[in-house]
Amino acid sequence: MTNSLQNRADILQERFALKAASYLSASTTDLPYDISERLRAARMQAISQRKIAKVQTSASVVNAGGAAALSWGSSDGMSWWARIGSVVPLVALVVGLLTINSIQNDNRAQEVAEVDAALLTDDLPPAAFSDPGFVQFLKATR
Repeated sequence: MTNSLQNRADILQERFALKAASYLSASTTDLPYDISERLRAARMQAISQRKIAKVQTSASVVNAGGAAALSWGSSDGMSWWARIGSVVPLVALVVGLLTINSIQNDNRAQEVAEVDAALLTDDLPPAAFSDPGFVQFLKATR
C-alpha cells in the first residue's frame, strides 16, 4: 500500500513539474537571444545540482504513529518506569483541573455569601430587592 501511495506521489510530482516547465517555456520564444541563453545555462545548473528527496506520505506517518501507540501494551518497548513517567503528566493535569474547579466554586460561594450578607444587614425598601441592577450596585459600593 505504501508503495502505491509513493508511486502516486511521484506521478503527481512529475505532472506538476511538466506543467510548470511548459508554462515557463511558453513565452521563451519572445525573449532576446542573450536572455534565453542565460536562462538555459541557469536551467542546466539547477538540473545538475538537483537533489532527489524521498517524500514521506501521510499514510506512512499514520502507520508509524499507530505502531508507537500499539506498543504500549507490549513488553519490548517501554519499562515500567517509562510507563509511569508517561502517565504522571496526565495525573498532574487532572489534579490541576480539579483544584481549579474547587477554587472557582469556593469563590462563587463566597461572592453569593457577601451579597446575601449585604442584603441582610442593610435597611432597604422591598422594591430594591426586585431591581435587576441591585447586585451591580452592591458590587460597585464595596
